[in-house]
Amino acid sequence: MPTLTIPCATSEISDGYHTFGELYDHRCLLFVALMQAHPALAWRSRLHDDGSGHPGWWVGGMRLPTGDISYHLPDTFWSLLNDTAVRTFERAPLWDGHTSADVLIRLRRWLELHNGQPLPPPLPA
Repeated sequence: MPTLTIPCATSEISDGYHTFGELYDHRCLLFVALMQAHPALAWRSRLHDDGSGHPGWWVGGMRLPTGDISYHLPDTFWSLLNDTAVRTFERAPLWDGHTSADVLIRLRRWLELHNGQPLPPPLPA
């Protein structure tokens, strides 16, 4: 697929309804809410498993029966998990190499297991 590069702030790009920045905030809040709802599966860490990290960011993850999922989240979301049962690790669990596509597959499979029925097909790209 060809790419189009336009010099601008990525967070301000819009589809006419939402900006990327707005959608990113949605994703972060929804993932934190999922972690809060399932704290026994969830963890957070300021460092990757190898001890590296990114200033201003942390890693949040979940160990689902269908495989691990994780996201990098901005520091502004860290405090939303304070005083919850979500575990905080000095270093994140060993990363299994999952990609963004793997996360989508693992989430879909987990929801299907959880609901006992198949989900509708993914939206077209």
